[in-house]
Amino acid sequence: MIITRTPFRISFFGGGTDYPAYYREHGGAVLSTTINRYCYITTRLLPPFFEHSYCIRYSRREDVKTIDEIQHPSVRECLRFMGIEKGVEMVHVSDIPAMSGVGSSSAFTVGFLNSLHALMGQMVTKWQLAKEAIHVEQDMIGENVGSQDQTAAAFGGLNRIDFDGDGGPRVTPITIGDESSTWLQNHLLFFFTGFSRISSEVAAAQVAATPAKLRELAILKEMVTQGVEILCKPRADYADFGRLLHESWMLKRSLTAKISAPAIDDIYETGRRAGALGGKLCGAGGGGFMLFFAPPESHARIREALAKLVLVPIRFDSLGSHVAFYSS
Repeated sequence: MIITRTPFRISFFGGGTDYPAYYREHGGAVLSTTINRYCYITTRLLPPFFEHSYCIRYSRREDVKTIDEIQHPSVRECLRFMGIEKGVEMVHVSDIPAMSGVGSSSAFTVGFLNSLHALMGQMVTKWQLAKEAIHVEQDMIGENVGSQDQTAAAFGGLNRIDFDGDGGPRVTPITIGDESSTWLQNHLLFFFTGFSRISSEVAAAQVAATPAKLRELAILKEMVTQGVEILCKPRADYADFGRLLHESWMLKRSLTAKISAPAIDDIYETGRRAGALGGKLCGAGGGGFMLFFAPPESHARIREALAKLVLVPIRFDSLGSHVAFYSS
């Protein structure tokens, strides 16, 4: 039996430039971090006592005889990719709801691939795990997804991730030290908006708009460099990080009408009026989690102003997807 634990992520800058439609020609970059909220996947070879060969449990339960019958696209294509011929049982649980903008579907793919490799007695690098997950989601499933979520989930940590052609992601850890990292984390508030969305549908609209939004996407990519530079300066300058988040969100929400909505805009402006310097909706847009950057002395006012929303405490994760339990 194998249990993998794979973190979710929040992206600060550069979201949208990690789609192949953009970065294969122009190059892309994101600044993101994984957080201490996780996807857990338990996998084992299914004992030969059942009529079915695959038992797949998530929000649904599937008991089927062949891989082709599996409805969950990531489970089906991961099993195909790995060439699994023996029966498998998989159970998925999560700290955060699906379709909430924190890379949950890619964390699932990364975690399941990691568990299948371990089940087959194989150890893989984080880079290979990211590349395989990108291939499964983009080429085998054919989803409109970028390449940052799989990379963040596999590697973990606070990173700049660059994308260039077909050479694969390049991950550069942001080494700001424990004190500065704690200071940054203490300025973040993470609220669930209550709205879920299918990210592939939002992403499809953005991909379609890419040729007309090259200038905006270039600016969003440059903000990654600016964000890294701010983090590497003394803490007194970190307020600029929040203001840059605000500029980035204002620009990103202009890419397509599907990224934001009046209810989302109202949540964001409420947080800003209560003291947030900036923030953003996590993920492709349309719903999920809203991240705010605010001085700690403003947090009580923001929590009160957004009392109807669920506040989720978060800290940074640095481990990435890993095997948390193994028993032969």
